[in-house]
Amino acid sequence: MRLKGKTALISGAGRNNGKAIALTFAREGADLILVAQKLGDSLNQVARECEGLGAKVLPLLADVSKHEEVTRVVQQGLEKFGKVDVLVNVVGVRPHKLTWDFDYDEWLQIFAVNLHSTFYFAKALAPEMIKRGKGGSIIALGGRAALTSEIEGAVVVSSKHGLHGLIKSLARDLGQYGIRANLLALSNIENERLHPEWYQHLDGDPQLRIQHEQSPLRRKGKPQEVANAALFLASDESSYITGDRLVCAGGRYM
Repeated sequence: MRLKGKTALISGAGRNNGKAIALTFAREGADLILVAQKLGDSLNQVARECEGLGAKVLPLLADVSKHEEVTRVVQQGLEKFGKVDVLVNVVGVRPHKLTWDFDYDEWLQIFAVNLHSTFYFAKALAPEMIKRGKGGSIIALGGRAALTSEIEGAVVVSSKHGLHGLIKSLARDLGQYGIRANLLALSNIENERLHPEWYQHLDGDPQLRIQHEQSPLRRKGKPQEVANAALFLASDESSYITGDRLVCAGGRYM
């Protein structure tokens, strides 16, 4: 078991990639703090499945775009388990609009979810990780927008580029304590969309369809494949990797 004796905090754990990561970590021996903003029933179901795999689990609902909520769930997790060894921040939103069609509050809210939440978690967790002196691993999920740009994606691209920069800075600041920080960059994963209206123009874009067909593996990725990559970054198998990005995209960026 590659995570035996470790405690992991996973945000966005109620569905899709977050659910797959939670179940994979449970199979590998980790105890879990599972966080979701909504979908309490789904989160509790994931928690029960993880417990069935032998994990101790604390499911919590929180709006991670608010630093007070992040601080609360971190404190609750530390009270229950006494430590957090691994953070996987899965949450992200990807609305597509022309730049000038975003209103100010919407722009700020998307940054709060996509970028600020990772800062909030790192700020809440890093002092405890440093104090324990046992190292740790911080993983944030990014995507194509963290590496390139995309149509009608100004706010997503800006926030995800910022996330990549934050991860590099965390790696610099925390490396002396044995704490690693890495970005897991995804694309074209088979996930359920809560807001299909955001993707209508992309789903019908023939150029995007050609890109999918011409990717080397010629298929979409699966959440379990994302979880496998997250497991690598969380485990000691990646002990000399920090400030970097692991691309899980079927070769689409070549």
